[in-house]
Amino acid sequence: MARIVAIDTTGEFGSIALLDETKVVEEILLHSPDGFGHILFPRLQQLLEAHGWNIAEIDCFAAAAGPGSFTGVRVGLAAMKGLAEAASKPVVAASNLQALAVFGTAQLRAVLADARRGQIYGAVYDNELRLIQEEIVSAFPDWLLTLPEGDLEFIATDFAPFQPALTGTRFATTPVRQAPRALAAAIGQIAHALYRRGEALDPATIDANYVRRSDAELFWKE
Repeated sequence: MARIVAIDTTGEFGSIALLDETKVVEEILLHSPDGFGHILFPRLQQLLEAHGWNIAEIDCFAAAAGPGSFTGVRVGLAAMKGLAEAASKPVVAASNLQALAVFGTAQLRAVLADARRGQIYGAVYDNELRLIQEEIVSAFPDWLLTLPEGDLEFIATDFAPFQPALTGTRFATTPVRQAPRALAAAIGQIAHALYRRGEALDPATIDANYVRRSDAELFWKE
């Protein structure tokens, strides 16, 4: 049996999940508008102790790699890399957008998240969570123009701000599925599949999935 610890700290809401194979033992939602660095390890320790798990018994660690808050992405990846290195275990860095696709039912899953500045992070995955259309940052109406034909649905944690833009488009009646704020269990399920295929990685090799450059980089270029 493979035990997996998965976390998501990439937004205002985060989460931690424990999985035994594909079974979600427990998932907890975190809310920390000022960041997760000060609460992540205490809450993780509480969760492990509640189920009698020990870090040394974890087979694979997983973290949401973004896109999302640049600081939040770094906090989560650093935490899982550190624990994985200490336990000499592999780690998976999974895309938040792919995690959203876990909650779909259609053949094509157009997933999106608010990227602020009037933009979204978007991508299209299929029903086996394979990337069909690359992850991008874009204005929502522009992204709509690029989406493929077929059995498609939208998936987001909050689609309400984008719903009006569908009026008068070919997506006016396209189904919309709401994903939960807690994505750690979905991250863990993706990690389990990769771990079973021998595709979990050495902690030193994982990296963030920012999709968009940081503000510092953008301002420096300007």
